[in-house]
Amino acid sequence: MRPLSLAERLAEPPSVSLGDLLGGERPPVSGRTGLTLEDYTDEILRSGFPGLRGLGERLLRAQLDAYIRRVVDRDFPELGHVVRNPVLLRRWIAAYAAATATTTSFEKIRAAATAGEQDKPAKTTTQAYRDVLERLFILDELPGWLPARNHISQLALPPKHHLVDPALAANLLGATRERLLKGQAPGPSIPRDGTLLGALFESLLTLSVRVYAQAIEASVWHLRTKGGRHEVDLILERSDGKVVAIEAKLGGAPRERDVKHLTWLAERLGEDLLDAIVVTTGREAYRRADGIAVVPAALLGP
Repeated sequence: MRPLSLAERLAEPPSVSLGDLLGGERPPVSGRTGLTLEDYTDEILRSGFPGLRGLGERLLRAQLDAYIRRVVDRDFPELGHVVRNPVLLRRWIAAYAAATATTTSFEKIRAAATAGEQDKPAKTTTQAYRDVLERLFILDELPGWLPARNHISQLALPPKHHLVDPALAANLLGATRERLLKGQAPGPSIPRDGTLLGALFESLLTLSVRVYAQAIEASVWHLRTKGGRHEVDLILERSDGKVVAIEAKLGGAPRERDVKHLTWLAERLGEDLLDAIVVTTGREAYRRADGIAVVPAALLGP
């Protein structure tokens, strides 16, 4: 089970159903929310772990720190892996957190975790970190999509990196509300397009969509061609191979450049693309003139 989705956390019921969009009829979308960018930032930091909901900021940070300490000090040994350098393991997890919502190579994550140090861990060591953290469900990577029904050339299949809860990533990086809203990116240096807040918002959306997809028996992937020429943040796929494509955008009203990859994908997939959505931090859900749905994250549900 994953942490709580946005629909499970918020008091207002979602007005746009992913299940309906997967039906293929391109239903009308509507609804209005009062949530702002600041509210979504707070929700990222608040965590979706049910036992941590409602804690004050200081106690919440302490609990998230304790969670990682338990993983390093107790869970690793219990799975038969002796951690000879706990500080290095925590640095590696922090570097992975800095790579949230990217396909950064594990070699670059390893380098970021040990920047400025002569003695770097062997690849076998960091591979063991990854294996154990996946078994513990701390890492929740999003696999690359390989369509069965359509040919899309030069697909790149590395996974997108996500921790099980974006609040864990933010806490590991020392990312406060103020820092995120100012566009700052504390922690290890990992190249990314956009801000750390944008990456964490995408991670929160990814968590939520995966929860919704499980309820409606759909699979979730991401799409990226080699070199990153074309990318779609989330591909929601039915059992027959037909899909809904989703882009996460931190702003309120998407611009043309924000939908160019969805337009490109529509040209490639034709009728197999059931719908296309831009999920935002805006206030209203609507359809653009080109048919692409614009949906605030708070209004999207299963």
